[in-house]
Amino acid sequence: MMVVVAYDVNTETPEGKRRLRNVAKTCMKYGQRVQNSVFECSVSPSDYLILKHDLAEIMDESRDSLRYYNLGTKYSSKIEHRGRQQHLPVDDVMML
Repeated sequence: MMVVVAYDVNTETPEGKRRLRNVAKTCMKYGQRVQNSVFECSVSPSDYLILKHDLAEIMDESRDSLRYYNLGTKYSSKIEHRGRQQHLPVDDVMML
């Protein structure tokens, strides 16, 4: 299933900057960055629970915000994009 993770981390302190880096690193394990604070993650239901748990452990609920948008398995018709695309489609073939 496709999940979009959007976050806003307060970076006024060194701890906040560390949380911001850790949130991004965690999201990169499950998907790809599509905008500065937005990741598209193709995950199984169990990986989705782990992702949410890992991010909850990092964030400071009194200062930070996380949003999850579950687009399901038939997500391609639910995503529209305009402008320069800086990432690869999640379900596209990747050659190394």
